[in-house]
Amino acid sequence: MKVNIVFYSMYGHIYRMAEAVAEGARQVSGAEVGLFQVPETLPSEILAKMGAMEAKKAFAHIPVATMDALSKADAIIFGTPTRFGMMTAQMRSFLDATGGLWMEGALIGKVGSVFTSSATQHGGQESTILSFHTTLLHHGMLIAGVPYSEKRQMTLDEITGGSPYGASTIVGGDGSRLPSENELAIARFQGKHVAEITKRLLGK
Repeated sequence: MKVNIVFYSMYGHIYRMAEAVAEGARQVSGAEVGLFQVPETLPSEILAKMGAMEAKKAFAHIPVATMDALSKADAIIFGTPTRFGMMTAQMRSFLDATGGLWMEGALIGKVGSVFTSSATQHGGQESTILSFHTTLLHHGMLIAGVPYSEKRQMTLDEITGGSPYGASTIVGGDGSRLPSENELAIARFQGKHVAEITKRLLGK
């Protein structure tokens, strides 16, 4: 059973969440978990001006996703920051290149799930995930979120990401806030939940 996490991260927040998702998926016996990042579309000089080059070194070892990362997986968990309430251009560009997979029906019946980040508490976390689902549905994927059995998404003790649509983290306007333990725990739950569903669908 192959579960792939395919993400885009600029400053490392989504990478940290992706690692937590992978950790959760690995808790399910028989799960082979892969971690991939989508290709960067911004030139290095622009990334340098944005202060992202140093942060990207932390996950430079993660392989760049190809179409095989999608077609050869039984489940795919996507991670993207929020850009004005939607996925990043980098993730959109990667998904726009999946027309061949769509023609083949290569992703039909695979489990799909999404996690995200935003600068503020109401900065588009839910709309980003929900609009992402549209692409997954066009590919015929089966969508899994984070059910309310994961009660950490309902905490009122702290500001936190996490919703029935997927795990998320709030990074702050300057990006200085790292994912909290509560947010990472929800991400682990999501990874484990998707892997368990996939295992049942495969009859394993």
